[in-house]
Amino acid sequence: MKRYIVYIIASRSRTLYTGMTSNLARRVAEHQAKEILGFTTKYNVTRLVYVESTNDVGAAIAREKQIKAWRREKKIRPIESQNPNWSDLAETLRSH
Repeated sequence: MKRYIVYIIASRSRTLYTGMTSNLARRVAEHQAKEILGFTTKYNVTRLVYVESTNDVGAAIAREKQIKAWRREKKIRPIESQNPNWSDLAETLRSH
């Protein structure tokens, strides 16, 4: 069964970007290699700080839109509940 991942990546200064993908390792690698031109490249947003997944593509799209609509303070809450040190979770992707 296919998994859909809603993720938040951040810059070192904690500029945030929310996205959705079915291949998190590939998508994070694209962000880190600056292959995706636009916001994430401009602001050097490359550190994976939050992840949630579902097998329902509609739910993943809705959740991505929901998170994108939140104010910054609200986006920080789930990040800090799952990843209080804002560690780069992409490191765990590379080890699997």
